[in-house]
Amino acid sequence: MLTRGEQMLALRKARMAAAPPILRGGFRPFFFLAAAWAAFAVCAWLGAILYGMALPSGFTALAWHRHEMLFGFAGAAIVGFLLTAIPNWTGRLPIAGAPLGALAALWLAARAAVWFSGTIGLVSAAILDVGFLLVFAAIAGREVVAAKNRNVPAIAMVVVLACVDALDYAIALGLPGDETVPSHAAIAVLVVLVSFIGGRIIPSFTRNWLVKQGFASGLPDQPGRFDIAIIVLTGVALAGWVVFPSEPWTAPVLALAGLAQLARLARWRGWRTWRDPLVLVLHIGYAWIPLGLLLLGASSAGAAVPPTAAVHALTAGAIATMILAVMTRASLGHTGRALRAGPATAAIYACVTAGAALRVLTGAGLLDYRVGLELSGGLWALAFALFAIAYAPVLFQNLKKKKT
Repeated sequence: MLTRGEQMLALRKARMAAAPPILRGGFRPFFFLAAAWAAFAVCAWLGAILYGMALPSGFTALAWHRHEMLFGFAGAAIVGFLLTAIPNWTGRLPIAGAPLGALAALWLAARAAVWFSGTIGLVSAAILDVGFLLVFAAIAGREVVAAKNRNVPAIAMVVVLACVDALDYAIALGLPGDETVPSHAAIAVLVVLVSFIGGRIIPSFTRNWLVKQGFASGLPDQPGRFDIAIIVLTGVALAGWVVFPSEPWTAPVLALAGLAQLARLARWRGWRTWRDPLVLVLHIGYAWIPLGLLLLGASSAGAAVPPTAAVHALTAGAIATMILAVMTRASLGHTGRALRAGPATAAIYACVTAGAALRVLTGAGLLDYRVGLELSGGLWALAFALFAIAYAPVLFQNLKKKKT
């Protein structure tokens, strides 16, 4: 007689075999949805801010833009990544089939609810939106705990993100408080999560590539106490920015965290990987973190650096570029394709990098605001639209085996 664990294993195997390709791994639906929503949401935001298009949301246009970038788009990308990483961490089969489809449907329902929240109300949107993150955290937490895996902190960060999401709704519904606190807190959570995950995958992928190229020395190491200290310092600095933005110690701690992150990045020797865009883009994406922290520190110290320039270095730069870097690599690798950046992938990286750079320059007042938003937003949205188009066959279809 089969044990309960063996029964669940057999059930997941059956679901994997019966499911259409798009539901055979969490990265498939959620990477596609994240990219498609990112492109749509930025275009909708540009339509609202530049051309007066009315959004049907109960949020103001700016609040909706912040919310959907941080909780909608980034939330889907994080879920897709963790649903793919957790089976590697735990040795358990991935969530697939109907349960995965139901989770994706819940995310879609949440996005529709937020979009039409001007009609159905923010409370209904909050139930679906916050509920999605909590449901995922429960599913992921069960997997990690069942395997007695050490990656509980990654799941805890999702729970924190859900709490921040709830706070965003509460303030929009009238709770007294600074409306920027939830978005700043979400940025802090996402940057720490990128720092945590990036510190694992970037040195690992870089080391593997360098070894294949014949490098025998100066190879990056896996995270150690130095890395943990930098992640903690970054968390403290960003927490200070969120909770104590006017305190005199916040600016120097942000600057110190930026310098520490720069030192961490340098240890990975990313300049050696210039011939492989799939590896190089990880270093480019991570480089936005120290830049964003340094700009944030300068802004907090009273320098002539608008906060929006620092915020977009961390969001449009670090978070978005790292998401695309992981989505492209994971989509290729987990579908059995060669880890090689073709023209479309190279164009994706070029567009998101140029879009982020132009957005930071626009925020700093170095470009005309309207022109800067059109150029930066257009390029940034194009990067994600290209991913959705170029990688749809990868995500929706199985790799056809060549006949021998």
